[in-house]
Amino acid sequence: MNKKPYYISTAIAYTSGKPHIGNTYEIVLADSIARFKRLEGYDVYFQTGTDEHGQKVQINAEKAGKKPQELVDEIASEIKRIWDLMNTSYDRFIRTTEKEHKEIVQNIFKKLYEKGDIYKDEYEGLYCIPCESFFTEGQLVDDKCPDCGREVKNTKEEAYFFKLSEYTDKLIKHIEENPNFIQPESRKNEMLNNFLKPGLQDLCVSRTSFDWGIPVTIDEGHVIYVWIDALSNYITGLGYNPYGESDNKFKKFWPADVHLIGKDILRFHTIYWPSILMALGVELPKQVFGHPWLLVGEGKMSKSKGNVIYADDLVDLFGVDAVRYFLLHEMPFANDGTITYELLIERINSELANVLGNLVNRTISMVNKYFDGEVLKPGEKEDVDDELINLALETPKNLQEKMKDLKVAASLDEIFKLLRRSNKYIDETQPWILGKEEDRKDRLSTVLYNLLESIRFCGVLLQPFMPETAEKILEQLNTNKNTWESLSSFDGIEVGDKVGEAEILFTRIDKKKKLKEIEDSIVESKKEKTEDKVEEKIEEVEEVSIEDFGKLDFRVAKILKCEDHPNADKLYVLKIKIGDEERQIVSGIKKWYKPEDLVDKKVVVIYNLKPVKLRGVKSQGMVLAAEKGKKLSLVSTLEDIPEGAKIS
Repeated sequence: MNKKPYYISTAIAYTSGKPHIGNTYEIVLADSIARFKRLEGYDVYFQTGTDEHGQKVQINAEKAGKKPQELVDEIASEIKRIWDLMNTSYDRFIRTTEKEHKEIVQNIFKKLYEKGDIYKDEYEGLYCIPCESFFTEGQLVDDKCPDCGREVKNTKEEAYFFKLSEYTDKLIKHIEENPNFIQPESRKNEMLNNFLKPGLQDLCVSRTSFDWGIPVTIDEGHVIYVWIDALSNYITGLGYNPYGESDNKFKKFWPADVHLIGKDILRFHTIYWPSILMALGVELPKQVFGHPWLLVGEGKMSKSKGNVIYADDLVDLFGVDAVRYFLLHEMPFANDGTITYELLIERINSELANVLGNLVNRTISMVNKYFDGEVLKPGEKEDVDDELINLALETPKNLQEKMKDLKVAASLDEIFKLLRRSNKYIDETQPWILGKEEDRKDRLSTVLYNLLESIRFCGVLLQPFMPETAEKILEQLNTNKNTWESLSSFDGIEVGDKVGEAEILFTRIDKKKKLKEIEDSIVESKKEKTEDKVEEKIEEVEEVSIEDFGKLDFRVAKILKCEDHPNADKLYVLKIKIGDEERQIVSGIKKWYKPEDLVDKKVVVIYNLKPVKLRGVKSQGMVLAAEKGKKLSLVSTLEDIPEGAKIS
């Protein structure tokens, strides 16, 4: 039987740096949807990747002393590492620097130009480099970018434009005739009322002020701008061909069932992208879902605010599935969610350890204790059994209804409703008492079977959301009945089989102790950053202009003593002798030299440098050293010169 295709994509991550937990939420959300559709029986194609061109990348590369390709290779690798760490099951990780993508994008640009949808003109406007967007003065907020709040730059250059304005009415008609095209509803109203109905301006789609991009084949000196380059990944990854027959993958999976994106880039995906597709004569995606943001406390994550949380740090602290559960459960359908360490610990303790972990552990332990691990045929039945069984059979249907609307948090609630009902069932039936009475073993076999089967339902349904945990649950049950079809009846656990050993899925966390551990880790991290800045300051102090060079007094000095700095892990406090004088110098050379390597060595110092305090310790001069990459060498003299000798 041919499976029905289902195509889901995330926005491709911009290669500006390591993704934080808010960025990571999107890939985990998309993964849960993709896994659920596979569980239902769909042939799923799940695409993600990286957006690697643009002026911002070129500037960042120059600052880092690297070539743009070298920089994006590093960052793309880090993004992919995080996506893999979070156990996401993407089918394609596309990069916009791939040869195939670049060639298709060039052909898309050329096709639109030949159709008359792209024309050449000159652009003058206010440009935000991080957002890669132009704005009018009226759109600015306090003279800054309305999207990110950063400075904008007045830019004037020759450019190609896409006739976005000609597709306004057609796009409005499509949105109104397809109410699910933009979701949630609030996002649709925002696009219609704030952007489309007031009218659209034509879109700048090439740049000449930088060269890190895909070249325009019809005009040397122009590179294709982000709107055509990055957005086209959704079809280039499928092998779309604007001039001939597209790949079978494109024919099978396009149009996309859902583009999953952050609400901040909704305009690009629901106005620019559909208009480009209309111009190409390509069918529009079925739905664009703009998910909310994950906030730290009540604020948006920002490096400048110092409140950024990374996925790998959370995984080290709590494990992959605990982090996945929190991300998926704590994000409302249409409103922003909140992450704090306190809230995460509370959820792990109350829901994962107590509700889920405790239920599985108690049930498996009781089967092993009372029946030597064997699953016995249900016997004596009571009315309370029907309530549990009926809820178990209803749960997959309820979940299916919620997932149709991408309400993942509500879907998890349906699973935990069954878990909580199972825990209540234990309290109602009191199997520990039944186990003490020989004549109640028939009833006990029924109770334990119902619990095992309810747990199996939850294990199967948790596979899209917490795949590792679901696998552990099914392993403890010792069952391979893990398909959607196996949930059509309440008899998947085979009578006569033996369950596995009870294992703890989630351990309760000592909240106070864990928060102290996290706080200490943050303090240590800040301390290291401060020390790095101190070392940078040391380098800044020794920098002088060529005009001032003659004022500097260089002397040969002998190191008498080398000790660790009392307040900094990366600094030494050196006692040196210059002639008859002894001085103290703080030096950031600890990672290159051991104390025994320095004592009695002669070095060159700046003798007349103004004394400074470095992390509370006075420093009277500076030791000169040459540094290259990971190597450092102290400056000395070829001959054995007495300490105190002046260098000229």
